[in-house]
Amino acid sequence: MIFAALMVSMLLSSLNQTVLSTALPTIVGELNGVEHMSWVITAFILASTIMMPIYGKLGDIFGRKPLLLFAISTFLIGSFIGAIAPDMNMLILARAIQGIGGGGLMILSQAIIADVVPARERGKYMGVMGGVFAFSSVAGPLLGGWLTEGPGWRWAFWMNVPLAIIAFAAAATLLHIHKPVHETRPKIDYLGMALIAIATTAIVLVATWGGNQYEWNSAEILSLIAAAVVASVLFVWVEKKAANPVIPMGLFKSKNFNLTTVAGLVTGIAMFGAIGYMPTYLQMVTGYGPTEAGLLMIPMMACLLVFGIIVGRYVTATGRYKKVMIAGSLVTALGLFMLSTLQVDAPVWLICVYLGIMGIGLGAAMQLLTLVAQNSFPISMVGTATAGQNYFRQVGATLGSAVVGSVFASRLGDLLSERLPQAAGGGDAHASSSLTPAIVNSLPEEIKNIVISSYNEALVPLFFWLVPVMLIGVIALLFVEEKALATKIERD
Repeated sequence: MIFAALMVSMLLSSLNQTVLSTALPTIVGELNGVEHMSWVITAFILASTIMMPIYGKLGDIFGRKPLLLFAISTFLIGSFIGAIAPDMNMLILARAIQGIGGGGLMILSQAIIADVVPARERGKYMGVMGGVFAFSSVAGPLLGGWLTEGPGWRWAFWMNVPLAIIAFAAAATLLHIHKPVHETRPKIDYLGMALIAIATTAIVLVATWGGNQYEWNSAEILSLIAAAVVASVLFVWVEKKAANPVIPMGLFKSKNFNLTTVAGLVTGIAMFGAIGYMPTYLQMVTGYGPTEAGLLMIPMMACLLVFGIIVGRYVTATGRYKKVMIAGSLVTALGLFMLSTLQVDAPVWLICVYLGIMGIGLGAAMQLLTLVAQNSFPISMVGTATAGQNYFRQVGATLGSAVVGSVFASRLGDLLSERLPQAAGGGDAHASSSLTPAIVNSLPEEIKNIVISSYNEALVPLFFWLVPVMLIGVIALLFVEEKALATKIERD
């Protein structure tokens, strides 16, 4: 019953990471803001990233159930604001509020499983959790596409209302889990929380604005880099002295935690850098509508689902995980390389095959990184360890989404300005701002081909740049020590 309640909560968060992906081209065209397109995705990931270590630490101190209920409520408020958003700025704010809740839904669900299931048995549960993510990653784009073509993209927010009510009711009535008891009220690391929020935000703004909205050597970017460095240094100093640090420096004494965290970070960069913009690419280049573009993501997520469950059961049965993680990361790198070879005239089935290969790799490796991190610490630290590793993975996801989105938008604008004739908007800085898939399909054949080839040339080469990033994770996993998975939960 606990697991059922957690699945509903995870579905609520993971569905909203993908539901806007197929609707995004229509949204930015309708609200005239392609230059802010990456922020619709980035705002959610950034907010959830900042909140992850906070939820993890507070869950270890005060118990996870009240925090889960708070996260669901916050997510619901963000969804309501998104549904009525009149412009891109309000939409981005709504996504940030959703992210504040969404970060808790993901972290607390993983940590609660560790509260009740030993590490050796946890593999099959983590596999099913990966399946929920895979399901929502397919259902999200499909649902987003159907809503965009039907009642409108705003229903991608309205639909969260009944889901959130169900998740809240399930968590309130079904979760009866261990709650820590303290003789004195624990001190909360407010300063550490503020510093990690400042550092994370500065890093993401550098990745989003650098070379796009501002030159890399501009005062704005250099100031943000300085802020990120100063906040990071202060954060480490504060955490060493804090009574209950939000990310204890002791986590980094664990070799396996460090190695799987590096692998998780680069996996986040590769995964969100690639899949965040594939539905947009599919709509523009193949000419399919939002729903069809969502359907074309099924091979990737079906492979992620199937291999996640298979690998989870294998790890539970054998206790072995190192070789599987390495193989999965290599296959993910192979999938990225294959995607980087796509041409405008590539058959759709070939795109599906390449996406499927990437899904196999992600399904085999991604869930095990969290399992290895959890297995490195006692139950009293499992929330902090889970959140710490997921924090760095989400930093990677944020950077991947921000950098790919920023470079993609910049390259696309430059290519369209160079290639389109003046009458069609060439040379106009906003030439690509109002381009929706429907508009592109209605253009004269010659202009349409220019736009499509520009989309292909702006995005596809970026996948090749992600291959060496993914190989860094493979190298890190080679040095993981394959420790036995715990067969019971040791409580203080």
